[in-house]
Amino acid sequence: MGLPDLEKELGELKAEHRLRILPPIEEHQGPYVKIKGHWLLNLSSNDYLGLSERLSLPEIIKEQGLDGFGAGAARLLSGNHVLYQALEEKLSALYGKAALVFSSGYHANIGVIPALCGKKDLVFADKLVHASIIDALRLTHAKFFRFPHQDLDTLERLLRKYRGQFRRAVIVTESLFSMDGDLSPLEDLVALKERYHAFLVLDEAHAIGVYGKRGLGVSEEKELIPKVDLIVGTFGKALGSYGAFVIAEKAIISLLVNKARSFIFTTALPQVIVAANLKALDLLPKLEKERLKLKALTQRFRKELGLDGDSPIVPIVVGENEKALFLAQELFKKGYYVPAIRPPTVPEGTARLRVSLRADITWDGLGPLVAMIKDYAL
Repeated sequence: MGLPDLEKELGELKAEHRLRILPPIEEHQGPYVKIKGHWLLNLSSNDYLGLSERLSLPEIIKEQGLDGFGAGAARLLSGNHVLYQALEEKLSALYGKAALVFSSGYHANIGVIPALCGKKDLVFADKLVHASIIDALRLTHAKFFRFPHQDLDTLERLLRKYRGQFRRAVIVTESLFSMDGDLSPLEDLVALKERYHAFLVLDEAHAIGVYGKRGLGVSEEKELIPKVDLIVGTFGKALGSYGAFVIAEKAIISLLVNKARSFIFTTALPQVIVAANLKALDLLPKLEKERLKLKALTQRFRKELGLDGDSPIVPIVVGENEKALFLAQELFKKGYYVPAIRPPTVPEGTARLRVSLRADITWDGLGPLVAMIKDYAL
């Protein structure tokens, strides 16, 4: 493929209003970002509790006595700093199961499913799961189905038809979907997985910090942690840091250490990042005030828009790519940073603005957006 072919492909993306560019974020200050000299209310962040600015780098370095940065090797070689053990022990104490830290949520998802499943196995994934899970399905040698979003009747029909033909059946979904902001019916999924002797993998990336008494996610809020076979969480969203983790029984964690290629062949996280993750976990159970504030803000915002629920992810679906880009530009002029979300991130014909709320946003700053959304999009 020559350069003209690449330029043609880029031209086609531009014509379809799907060409993406990296935003020049000049500065962060609480829930605001500075872009091209303008301060904007940032409604695109996953830092739901505003925790990233409470993780002081000098303080973390001093507390842990750190004197270096890069790990220099994968964890199975010389990259497994003692802080990793402390972090996984803290996760284990919180969840009551074993834990394994990965370099990112993407690494975790593309490592877990191929490690668990082979040619004799079967995977069922919600149609709208994250791209990392879709890539994991493509990497595995297992047979897989992507059932319609939240359609548990179809999932059960597939389980009934195929379960007996395979060694292991795995159901994969998210607890809080990142683009639609809806919650999975976790109780029903647990009932299904138990009825058909399946294995449930739950990606809690966007729910960690937001849901549960201690911020452990929807599985904690529903008191179902013991019944979910494997939980994927992240440090890079509400925990304000970087990296990810898997929660499961010890045998599963041991299998991942030996078979998850994205774990085995990746350089370990720098010590300072692992230390920051430890700090974030120390703070997590103490952030109930922030969780309640976020919930109240979310419910008010959704009510003003005529929407139910308490998810801080609020999609404003407009359909056409061009319209989504226009709305994002208009809101930019009014002081709001809400990038357009277009295919392939979301299905064709469902381009949208995704409003992501956080606990340190005030109603004075957010309230005017309601009228603008109604004028432009609803």
